Amino acid sequence: GLFTRKIHMPAVVGALVAGVILGPSCLNLITLTGDTGVFLEQMAEIGVILLMFNAGLETDLSELKKNGVASFVTALIGVVVPLIGGFLGYAFFFHTDFSDYDEVLKAVFVGVVLTATSVSITVETLREMGKLKSKVGTAILGAAVIDDILGIVVLTILTALTDPSVKPILVLGRIVAFFGFVLVVGLVMYRVFLKMEEKWHHHRRIAIYAVAFAFLMSYVAERYFGIADITGAFIAGLIISNTSKSDFVLKKFDTMSYMLLSPVFFASIGLKVELPKMSTAIVGFAVVLTIVAILTKIVGCALGAKMCGYKNYQCARIGVGMISRGEVALIVAQKGEQAGLIDPHMFPPIVLVVIVTTLVTPILLKLGMSKQTPANTEFNAQEKVQMPKVSQH
Repeated sequence: GLFTRKIHMPAVVGALVAGVILGPSCLNLITLTGDTGVFLEQMAEIGVILLMFNAGLETDLSELKKNGVASFVTALIGVVVPLIGGFLGYAFFFHTDFSDYDEVLKAVFVGVVLTATSVSITVETLREMGKLKSKVGTAILGAAVIDDILGIVVLTILTALTDPSVKPILVLGRIVAFFGFVLVVGLVMYRVFLKMEEKWHHHRRIAIYAVAFAFLMSYVAERYFGIADITGAFIAGLIISNTSKSDFVLKKFDTMSYMLLSPVFFASIGLKVELPKMSTAIVGFAVVLTIVAILTKIVGCALGAKMCGYKNYQCARIGVGMISRGEVALIVAQKGEQAGLIDPHMFPPIVLVVIVTTLVTPILLKLGMSKQTPANTEFNAQEKVQMPKVSQH
């Protein structure tokens, strides 16, 4: 991470590469098997929960409200396009027999895996660049949260088609209930934290209660509503961000996050890649799937953003920021394997997609954010003209 920062790249890239080098693909010094694997995966889970909690704390709620419709449209188009792209990519590569119901479901499921967006890598990159609270940053955050919800709905419906015991209407009801629950809890906890501010000011117990709330929301979201735990953590941070103690809480946990938990999470993704076990055909499909994953997300999300009035360069940045699949795609793939929607030999290509999209997202985002835009050029030109006038006056 320190090395990649030296060459002007986000630290998360270094952590991911470290996982690939130390894992089965290269040196094979560390694997996610046995007690070590369990420990690393649990540490990684805590890391991503706190990472998303911190993202919620740093989110400008008023800007998120302002971009709510745009985030929804961006997420919706950004789910539909990769879904179609993944389906067609699998179907044409493996010559799917469209008369075979099970094979069609497997092709559709590959598309479902590509709908997932992991905002954690983008969040860390934007935060390093100081762009998390920008218009593009809040649009990406909002779209990613909605994206996950839409992905869960699609996954649930597809699972229901293979398992008659799962009723999609009940799952949709749980999702609606979750947002009702969030509204009530948000109002209550907002008042609770205001009382804490009056009573304790900068006492560290405020930070302790805040992170306990984040873990509790993560647990409740996944255990009782079937929503990703990171969504619960993000919403917990969002609730606290509306209080004056959000910066204090963030300061207390930011160091622990970037010193230990976040690097472990990003490195653990790199450890999941096992390149030597992949056949030539599977490697070929992995390349096709990766290209489809990158292009469909950029096109889908950029198109959605354009429909909502964003400028071309902002659309491109939003599209790039949504490329990364990360842990969300892995969770979806795991659920699909359990439901029989994906063969075990298809898991490595999905992991490779996760790794590549996770690696390219911070690189492309940094290039896109640092590139001079028409708006910036115009602003700088005006500034150069006006500054001498001010000084002469």
